[in-house]
Amino acid sequence: MMEPLNKQATIEQTARAAAEAATHVAVISTESKNEVLSLLAARLEHDRRIIFKANAEDMSKSREAGLGEAKLRRLELTEAGIDQMAEGLRQVVALPDPVGQVTKEYEAPNGLLVRKIRAPIGVVAMIYEARPNVTVDAFALCFKAGNACLLKGGREAAQSNEALAQIISDILLSRQIPATAITALTATSREDIRTLLTLDQYIDLVIPRGGSELIRFVHEHSRIPTVQHFHGVCHIFVDESADVDKALKICTSAKTSAPAACNAAEAILIHRSIANDFVPKLVDAYTAENVEVRGDEAVCRLATAAKAANSDDWGKEFLDLIVAVRVVDDLEAAIAHIHRYGSNHTEVIISENVENQRAFQERVQSSCVLVNASTRFNDGFQLGLGAEIGISTSKIHAYGPMGLEELTTQRYVANGDGQWR
Repeated sequence: MMEPLNKQATIEQTARAAAEAATHVAVISTESKNEVLSLLAARLEHDRRIIFKANAEDMSKSREAGLGEAKLRRLELTEAGIDQMAEGLRQVVALPDPVGQVTKEYEAPNGLLVRKIRAPIGVVAMIYEARPNVTVDAFALCFKAGNACLLKGGREAAQSNEALAQIISDILLSRQIPATAITALTATSREDIRTLLTLDQYIDLVIPRGGSELIRFVHEHSRIPTVQHFHGVCHIFVDESADVDKALKICTSAKTSAPAACNAAEAILIHRSIANDFVPKLVDAYTAENVEVRGDEAVCRLATAAKAANSDDWGKEFLDLIVAVRVVDDLEAAIAHIHRYGSNHTEVIISENVENQRAFQERVQSSCVLVNASTRFNDGFQLGLGAEIGISTSKIHAYGPMGLEELTTQRYVANGDGQWR
């Protein structure tokens, strides 16, 4: 199994080994990369008992340590979760290899034939909490995009992450690919991570994925470029023209299907003209699913089951069976609320008015803006990207779900015929 990293020299050696592996991974053929990912999908399905055993150890220790229910749900691996990881891998196999893709080609005035092509980033360090499926998703996308990866999962998922990383390493070695194309850092301290974040000579990109404390820590200490996966304060605006049945299903499931997910709905905004009819129905639907509704004065007046919201409930990522509900005057007021309290993650309008749909999608600049669909669809798997490495709320260099293309950079190659300056 992976050896714990306790010394700065060991961390530096690990990062250096990943950088060396990246030079090999960058030139692996598409066929070979797809073969590795296909083998991994099969191994996950075949070795699920080994994975479940490791995950059960993590779950037991985390329950004893008092880990909250929301994080326990993220930590647990199920049969369906294994199946989805395997399916995500096969989706990545089916996607075009971005490495070497020509995005621009032209002849410059000096006669040079210039091409702009996609190229691997190099070494991607991923720092994340709880979800062990991120280990597989991150490796798959980094690997197919020609990158090596350093994966620092949370301590609560240490056994699960080691088991998954060991399976991946075994497959890499069986195909004569450096096992250091993936390194799981499962026993590092906060000081070790601080050191890792200074190794810009080996690591090209850091992606933190987790709570606000983790994001801030990485942002404050990294000398390496970062892409932030920050708060998921996702809104749904129910317009006056909304189909009520459609709206009820979307609003309810967007919170209850995975309340701890970053793309779960955290706030519902309801057009005042339909509030008298819609608010009681929505609160009843949430109450039936054990969702606590924190409403403004209008919501509390229309539904006695709602609790009065305080000022901190607007713009809050609950990550639990709690939702904030507010009545707004119109589309303008809904957009203004989102601009003030949103986190650039995901917003939805439920409306049958095409002009309002268009205005909402144009003026709300979040990483994903949907019409008549759940916030939960801002997800690489659901958007057809295969797995995702995270949902970026930074606008540079990637925004929204980070799939294969977002794990490449672009560079220029040029052919001449004796030109000189």
